[in-house]
Amino acid sequence: MELENYLKEETASLLDHSCTTIPNDKLNLPGPDFTDRIMASTDRSNRVLGSIQQLFDHGRLAGTGYLSLLPVDQGVEHSAGASFAPNPAYFDPENIVKLAMEGGCNAVASTLGVLGAVSRKYAHKIPFLVKLNHNELLSYPNTFDQIYFAQVEQAWNLGAVAIGATIYFGSPESDRQIQETGKAFKYAHELGMATVLWCYLRNDAFKRDKDYALSADLTGQANHLGVTIEADIIKQKQASNNGGFLALKDFGKTSDLVYSKLTSDHPIDLTRYQVANCYMGRAGLINSGGASGKDDFAAAVRTAVINKRAGGMGLISGRKAFQRPIKEGIKLLNLIQDIYLDPSITIA
Repeated sequence: MELENYLKEETASLLDHSCTTIPNDKLNLPGPDFTDRIMASTDRSNRVLGSIQQLFDHGRLAGTGYLSLLPVDQGVEHSAGASFAPNPAYFDPENIVKLAMEGGCNAVASTLGVLGAVSRKYAHKIPFLVKLNHNELLSYPNTFDQIYFAQVEQAWNLGAVAIGATIYFGSPESDRQIQETGKAFKYAHELGMATVLWCYLRNDAFKRDKDYALSADLTGQANHLGVTIEADIIKQKQASNNGGFLALKDFGKTSDLVYSKLTSDHPIDLTRYQVANCYMGRAGLINSGGASGKDDFAAAVRTAVINKRAGGMGLISGRKAFQRPIKEGIKLLNLIQDIYLDPSITIA
C-alpha cells in the first residue's frame, strides 16, 4: 500500500512517531493470543471467552487480535432516509450482512430488527453483534437520549455472540444509562455473550472554542467508566484535542500530569491516552470511522494508522462503507484491514 498517497504531508509524522508519554511496553497490546494472555484471567466465563474468540477468528483479520467491524444502526440513530438514501439497497437488511461478509469483517453490528430479519440465514456465517439501545429522532422536538429497543435475551435467541450499547457520558440521562447498561452487560455475560460499549460524550457545554467531546482527557475518562461496567471492547471517537476538564469551570477532577507527561498534541499520543484508560488495553479500543465525506479513503487510513500505532484494537466503520456502491464499500473496509495486516506499521 502506498501510504503516502493517503497520509500525504502527515506520512512521516504518523509513521515515524515514537510515543514518549505512555511507553508501549506498559500496554496490554492486541495479538493472536489476546484471549489467552489477557481475557482468560478475568471473571468472564468460558462461554464469554468463546464468544470473544469468535470475533477474533473471523474475517480477513482472523488470528491477528485486531477487529474490523461493520456497524449499521443508522436507520434509527440518523433516520433510515438520511442513512440509506445515498444507497437504497441498504434498506434491505440482507445487504448489510452481505457487505460485512464480502468486506472481510470480523462481525456485523446492527439492530435487533436488522439482524433478526436474516438471522437463520447468516448467524452461523458471520458473528452478530446486536446493538440494544438507540437515540431515536422521530419525537418532536428532537431529544437526545439512548433508550433500549431490545433486550439481552432477544440478542441471545437470534444467535448473537455479542451485544452493544451506547452511553452518552456527560448528559443529564447518563446516570440512568450507566445503570441500565451495567445490568444488560451483566446479563449478557451470564448468557455467554461479549459486550461492546459505545462510550460517547454528549453535552452542549462541551462545545466551546473546540469540540471537547473529542478531547483525550474526557473521552479517556468515558472509556475508564465503560471498562468499569465490564465492557469487553470500547468503541470511542478518536481524540482530536485535549483539555476538556480544563475548559469547563468547576468540572470534574484531573491532574496537570495528564497534560504535561501522559499526553502531547500528537494524535497518536492522544489516542494512546484513550487506550491507557481502557485498563492499559485490557479492554480493546476500537475507534469509530465517522461520517461519510469526500476524502473517506484517506480519512479511514489515517484513523486506522493512528489507532494501531497507539495500541488500539481496530476500527468500526459504517457510513463510509455503506453509503457508497458495494464494491467501493468493500474496498474501503479492506483498506482499513490492510493497515492492521501490515507488519511494517508498528506500535509507536
